Amino acid sequence: MTEIAQNFLSFAKAKGALQFGEFTLNSGRVSPYFLNTGMFSSGDSLSVLSGFYAETIKNCIAGGNFMLYGPAYKGIALAASTAISLYEEFDLSVDFAFNRKEAKDHGEHGQVIGSLSGRVIIVEDVITSGLSIDKAVEIISATHATPIAVIISLDRMERSLDGDHSAVDQCREKHGLQIHSIANVYDLLEFVLHSSELKHFEQSVKDYMDQYVVNMHNS
Repeated sequence: MTEIAQNFLSFAKAKGALQFGEFTLNSGRVSPYFLNTGMFSSGDSLSVLSGFYAETIKNCIAGGNFMLYGPAYKGIALAASTAISLYEEFDLSVDFAFNRKEAKDHGEHGQVIGSLSGRVIIVEDVITSGLSIDKAVEIISATHATPIAVIISLDRMERSLDGDHSAVDQCREKHGLQIHSIANVYDLLEFVLHSSELKHFEQSVKDYMDQYVVNMHNS
């Protein structure tokens, strides 16, 4: 597990965003863990979270010639705060844009706030079905900008309901995107194994992974 993954998971647990127990997901699966990035709802927590995103971008994306795009709704705050963190922590000033769910027919009009151009990194909390990424790629490509990557907080690495590949794998293959996460489910398992408080969740996390998670070497 990388240092950034360790620090992110510890932070998410401390803020109550990373929880353990029994959680019924939209897929109908009952997961022993759940990450709710909506819990990062204060200035200090969002600042720390965006710092993890900024560091992941700096570690994984070559060059500084890009801008950020945040899909509505959670991606809006993430894109704005990550742009601030890139500037404050790495002296890198980048533009950001985001979309409305519905196009506006007055004022500045349209669906996108900000100007999309050049290489675009999509900033999102998680990828569940991949539909939000499909829509983001559609919006970005319509402006003749080029989506190059997606940054997410946690990659659950779960097989989709209709195949053997994860939603992340499907987005990567469908759109030719780089997809990077601050942490993944294997990091989460290691985090549980090294925590006396969480150790009793070890078997339930392992069982869930055995049933639903794609092989790391094939993802």
